[in-house]
Amino acid sequence: MQQTETLNIQTSIDIVLVRQAVRQMAVEIGLSLVDQTKIVTAASELARNTLEYGEGGTVKLEMLQEGRKRGLRLTFEDQGPGIPNIEMALKDGFTTGSGLGMGLGGAKRLANEFEIQSAVGEGTRVIIVRWK
Repeated sequence: MQQTETLNIQTSIDIVLVRQAVRQMAVEIGLSLVDQTKIVTAASELARNTLEYGEGGTVKLEMLQEGRKRGLRLTFEDQGPGIPNIEMALKDGFTTGSGLGMGLGGAKRLANEFEIQSAVGEGTRVIIVRWK
């Protein structure tokens, strides 16, 4: 597999494809089964958010190498309505849809690094990293 891959998220089938691609890359860089599960679960939540709230978008998967340290960076981007209150959106139980409200906060806990940028009317970018 290549070092970087970008996938479109336009349908629920794409969420499955994102999960598969993330798992494949996580295995390739040698993440433990627990860490594979964490990054795949976070990717699934963020892909679902990209589709449901961001009206579709993309995810860029990147293998990272810093010295002897290896990792996986996922960048989810959409041009949707944006998040008016990021702090509120990160709180467990907060949802504007029919979900459990675990998406953003859950993804943040499952990642080693988490970054979110959003502007109302412009879209959202969420970047997570999981290190081996």
